[in-house]
Amino acid sequence: MDPSTLLGTLWGAWIFSWLLAAIWSARTVARQPARARLAHNLLVIAGAALLFSPLGESTPWNLTLFPTATWIEWMGVGLTFLGLSFTWWARVHLGRNWSGTVTLKEGHALIRTGPYRLTRHPIYTGLILAVVGTALATDSVGALIGAGSIVFGFVLKLRGEERLLTEHFGDAYRAYQAEVPQLIPGLR
Repeated sequence: MDPSTLLGTLWGAWIFSWLLAAIWSARTVARQPARARLAHNLLVIAGAALLFSPLGESTPWNLTLFPTATWIEWMGVGLTFLGLSFTWWARVHLGRNWSGTVTLKEGHALIRTGPYRLTRHPIYTGLILAVVGTALATDSVGALIGAGSIVFGFVLKLRGEERLLTEHFGDAYRAYQAEVPQLIPGLR
């Protein structure tokens, strides 16, 4: 299987399993307003369109960034696999508290086990790693810009999440913020 096909398979399997697992989420008791979700959703959607869409052979979006090398493509596939695996590890530890939007769930608990010991937002960490890996494997200006747009969208989203969690958990969340880095394990 070539790197491009494997990337499509990895992302397709991840999206399908992620949507299927949403069935087991707890009932939402508080949600970020739709207007606040708009900015980060638009950035992620626009970025995904650039990252995953074929943009035509002779467009500036398809200019390559690296000399053609199969090992770079496979390294990107490996990073994508690691990132998507990290998101699943986080999702399992989050359990029924997971949501695709910034929400509080019924009986929401502050999770500090597994990947949540390494970073406060391991799902975003894993997705960012997967997006960077995909951009590396795709090797185009459009993919790089798309990846940047997605990362920026996630950063906006996690800021809203931080506010909601601080309001809900108060000092317990502030202590967690002081102990565990936001996105990159080991980086304060």
